[in-house]
Parts: sequence; C-alpha cells; structure tokens
Amino acid sequence: MNFLLYISYDYGFPIVQPLEEEILKRGHTVAWFVEIEESKKKLKSNQKILNTVVEIITYNPDAVLVASNEVPHFFPGIKVQLFHGFSVNKRSENKGHFRIRGFFDLYCTQGPSTTNRFKELEKTHKHFKVVETGWSKVDILFPVNENNSNRTPTIFFASTFTERLSIAHDNLVFKELVKLIESENWNWIINLHPKMNPEIVKKFQELEKFENVTYIPFLESLEPLKRADVMLTDTSSIITEFIIQKKPVITFKNNQPKECFINVSNTNDIKKSIEFALTYPTELMHKIASFVKEEHPYADGKSSKRVIDAVEEFINENQKNQLKPKPFNIIRKLKIRKKFGYFNFRTYPYNGMNVE
Repeated sequence: MNFLLYISYDYGFPIVQPLEEEILKRGHTVAWFVEIEESKKKLKSNQKILNTVVEIITYNPDAVLVASNEVPHFFPGIKVQLFHGFSVNKRSENKGHFRIRGFFDLYCTQGPSTTNRFKELEKTHKHFKVVETGWSKVDILFPVNENNSNRTPTIFFASTFTERLSIAHDNLVFKELVKLIESENWNWIINLHPKMNPEIVKKFQELEKFENVTYIPFLESLEPLKRADVMLTDTSSIITEFIIQKKPVITFKNNQPKECFINVSNTNDIKKSIEFALTYPTELMHKIASFVKEEHPYADGKSSKRVIDAVEEFINENQKNQLKPKPFNIIRKLKIRKKFGYFNFRTYPYNGMNVE
C-alpha cells in the first residue's frame, strides 16, 4: 500500500512520524506532503517528499493520514483523521473537536470520551467509519517514567495562547513563577503555544538565565513530558497529553476543570498546590486513573500499530463502498482548490477510486 502523510502545520510531525515507522515496518510505501516550504527542512534526506498535486496523483496513495481539520478532497486514497490534540471543550461542539467537515472516511479516536460521541455521529452521517485506536503522538510516553522521590522534582509549565485563558498572560503568575524558580529546589521546563504573543515568549525565554529552567520553543516530541513530575498550566490541550501518564496537573483558572485537576485561581495557592501534587496523593491519583481510562486507556505505546491496523482493514475490506457519499461542500472544496491552484475537475480512476 502507498501511504501519504499530510502536514499542514508543524504540530503534525510528532503525530504522523511514529506512523511512518509502523508503515515501513510492514513493507508499505510512505511519502510526505508538507504545505509549508520551510517545514520541509524537518524531514530527512531519505524521506520521500511530494511537492505538487500532480506528483501526489501520480504516487496514488491508498490512504492519506491527516492530523489537521481539512485535507484536499481531490487527493487519491481514503482520508484518515488522526486529530491534532485531545478535546478540551474550548469551543462549542459545532466548532470544536466533534465538528464533521465532510472530508474524512475514517476517524481514529483516542479513547471512549471521544469514541462514544463520534460513534453517534457515524450513525447520523453514515459517510465515515470510527475506530478507537489511541493516539500515535503519545506512543513515546510509554512506558511511563516512575516517580522518583530521591531526585529533584521537575515542573512542566505550559500555556495556551488565547489571552483570556492563558496563564502566561497573567503578570501575577509570572512574578510567582520567578519567585518559585529562585526559592524552591525544583527544575522547570517551560513550553508556550506556538502562536503565543512574541513579547510573552521573549519574557519567558529570559527565564533560562536560571540554571533550573529549560525553555522549549516548540515541542517537537513529547519526550520532555516524561521528565516532568507535575504540570502547571491553564486550559491547554497538553493537559491530557501529560495526565495520561498518570501524573498530577495543576490548572490556573481553568474554565472547565475536571475532578482530577488541582484547579486554583489565586497565585498564592500555586506553591502549596505543587507541593501537594508532588506527593501523588492517593485520592487524586484514583481520580486521575478514572479520567485516563476515558480519555486514553492505552499505556502500551502501540497506538500507531492500531491506526495502521484500522487503515489496512478499511482498505482490504473495501469499507468505503459501504458508506454513503460525502456531502458536496462546494464552497469549501472550491476554497481548497484555489489554495492549491488546482482546478482540474476530471476524475482519476486509480484502483477503481475517484479522487473526488
């Protein structure tokens, strides 16, 4: 089989990279399509890059694996939604994680909390299939590093970019953070959302002047999450990426805090909350375990394997022919054609499939 890994934003790389390893392991072929020219530099010389629509049609992928919300409908092959994050209910359902845009044939969901809703949508729309696989991006987190009380604790500080939700935009939090960096025997890893205000980024980058602070401009991999014992954040979707390791999370003014979060709204409570979290209290850990069971119950590091299993089964059993046609979405499709400068409306019957 031919697989195409489709990247529209840099956050897609750590999601699809482990899938490439699994695909090659099975003897299939892999190619990449990266929208942003500069981002192509992230790939190695032995990774096949396709640069034009014509090259993609010639390559004729059986499956296009996508971590973003849209994919060109005129690319050959089934379209597989991998998701670029966990659902954290920042937006209403018709704009957020569960929005059905009519581009995908197969949704690979992360856990029951998303699978159950997508299964309902599958029955309603009937033009896609849903399979729970776990999320390929988090395979690297497992097995989990055990909490070791004999070493210096590490706190992971993360923030979303939306100003009204962002902990990084709160000046009082920043002052408290500096105080804790200077006074406590803790190591810090700081990572801000890629779309964060540059002035805010600069302010936090300057904290690297302290020996116990590491600033990570872009989380190329989730490996740093393995090194941390506790997270301090706001509403960022990285919460779930961290907590599925069954490690505590402290949220600051989270708009919809879960029972398993330690949510605070006063900067004076941050220090004692971190101290409490570092004890891994029994009741809190039980709540975290229940949350993880719903969000991402897979701790085997084999979600990439399950994704490719699902894709192979979908193709080998010709499940696409069992689905209803997708909605026309004429305006959205025309916008995508304009974006790619592709207005060839002919169909290409590769493998009996039309690119539409």
